[in-house]
Amino acid sequence: MTATTTQQRKLGLTGPEVFPIALGCMGMSGIYGPVDNSESIATIHAALDAGVNLLDTGDFYGMGHNEMLLGGALRFLREEVVLSVKFGAQRAPNGAWLGFDARPAAVKTALAYSLKRLGVDYIDIYRPSRLDSTVPIEETVGAIAEMVKAGYVRWIGLSEVGPETIRRAAAVHPIVDLQIEYSLVSRTPEARIFPVLAELGIGATTYGALSRGLLSGSQLAAAGDFRASLPRFTGDNLGRNRQLVDKLKEIAHGKGITPVQLAVAWVLAKRSFIVPVVGARTRAQLAESLGALSVEFAADELAAIEAAVPAEAVAGTRYDAAQMRALDSEK
Repeated sequence: MTATTTQQRKLGLTGPEVFPIALGCMGMSGIYGPVDNSESIATIHAALDAGVNLLDTGDFYGMGHNEMLLGGALRFLREEVVLSVKFGAQRAPNGAWLGFDARPAAVKTALAYSLKRLGVDYIDIYRPSRLDSTVPIEETVGAIAEMVKAGYVRWIGLSEVGPETIRRAAAVHPIVDLQIEYSLVSRTPEARIFPVLAELGIGATTYGALSRGLLSGSQLAAAGDFRASLPRFTGDNLGRNRQLVDKLKEIAHGKGITPVQLAVAWVLAKRSFIVPVVGARTRAQLAESLGALSVEFAADELAAIEAAVPAEAVAGTRYDAAQMRALDSEK
């Protein structure tokens, strides 16, 4: 399937039309272990060649490394891409989590640095990566809206927030999409969040279709892999979850596709306003994920997949207990 034959998906009522799969670049900055910058850049270019135009990053991915990597890869290609940037996470030089800052002044300062690191004049979609519990969402969105008016941002997005916050934000300025984790084993948004998005005309850019490699059977790196601290990858949970992965492999084999393609295609089939963000770090991983665009499921096939890999059967939460308590989307 080529870019010319692939149906684009629109982000919200007022946002851009984008390729139905986006490229998430976080993994290119060491969070899953050592990376190869040249392969990362080649993967970004391969994505663009395939028609992918939505690239997702965060100013705290590799403490600016990810934005600088993208800036170099996209030199002379600015008009071909929709850049989605998250901000707000506060981290120490050793990577320690220090909290979150979404005060209006912090919003504008973070934006100024992102523009410089990316080497661009504007960012397409700018979003707080989490809700700052000490700052009303109206103030954060209002500050980004000022940057829209000034021409430094085109659209406003949100990330990992719940229904009430979405409504309050949308009352200040149009929101084009919510970024949130969604997969076969992380289906929480279906109950309360997706209905609000559909009601308000807001898109969803969903990450974690593979549950950080859990559903693809990815092995943890020997060092520097943050998944080693996640509940789904620790202790007895990992063994129990790999039993689910085995079921997924059986279903995928029966359909003549890979587990990765099944997991991504399942997300694509669930809602027309969803654009899954795949975290491919290599050209081979990217090509495999893009193969999901050729996969179609009948209603009974979707039901069979969900029955074989029920969300409630996964062992462990998607983040540790402290982060789960802090997530507005989980409240």
